[in-house]
Amino acid sequence: MSEQPQVEETFISHLIELRERLVKAALGLVVVGILLLIWPGPAAIYDFLAQPMLNALPKGSKMIATGVTAPFLVPMKVTLMVALIVALPWVLYQAWAFIAPGLYAHEKRLIAPLVISSSGLFAAGVAFCYFFVFGRVFKFIAEFSPTSIAVTPDIENYLDFVMSMCLAFGATFEVPIVVVVLVRMGIVSVAKLREIRPYVVTGIFVISAVVTPPDAVSMFSLAIPMWILFEIGLLVSPAFVRLTQAPEETT
Repeated sequence: MSEQPQVEETFISHLIELRERLVKAALGLVVVGILLLIWPGPAAIYDFLAQPMLNALPKGSKMIATGVTAPFLVPMKVTLMVALIVALPWVLYQAWAFIAPGLYAHEKRLIAPLVISSSGLFAAGVAFCYFFVFGRVFKFIAEFSPTSIAVTPDIENYLDFVMSMCLAFGATFEVPIVVVVLVRMGIVSVAKLREIRPYVVTGIFVISAVVTPPDAVSMFSLAIPMWILFEIGLLVSPAFVRLTQAPEETT
């Protein structure tokens, strides 16, 4: 009978800890958002995001806003997206701090690298999309467009395209993490992954064709990095498994 109050007390304490971590994560996001609003500001952030598209348009061209509130809402949405990316390590740290007390030492060695590498890989995927992919995709589209068509992108459509592409590249850059987790949990072995490599590569190209615009430049820009990251995951997995193995029980 005495165990029931202890269980309830433990459960309530975990809920309180979870609430505090969620509040800290939200506060971190709010602080980053406010700082970005102050400097460099939503307009400057959107101008930076729009630069790859503007570089591909004829000199002097600009985007258009078809909605009345679009010139205000779109830069604010971009600022929120950037704030989420910048604050992601802090949010993941709060998640890590919540679960860390209940983990063994070898489990902490498993989680901490995954949290850090997940943040880094997601940011790397977004950066790769912005600095490498966008310029080539927009240039290809501009060169392919007939001269009778005036290319004047709408800022809301452009934002939707940019956000979907950045999220797609950020998520797909997590491929090494997925491979490492699958191998570490014993769901599949490295040998089996190497055996089914042709099917995995085919799936990578199918996914790339689905999530990117219907042009070869976008598809290969996503598929080739995914393939390379898959191979990196195969190389890293054995070492990661060795480093995070539980110590043998001693009598």
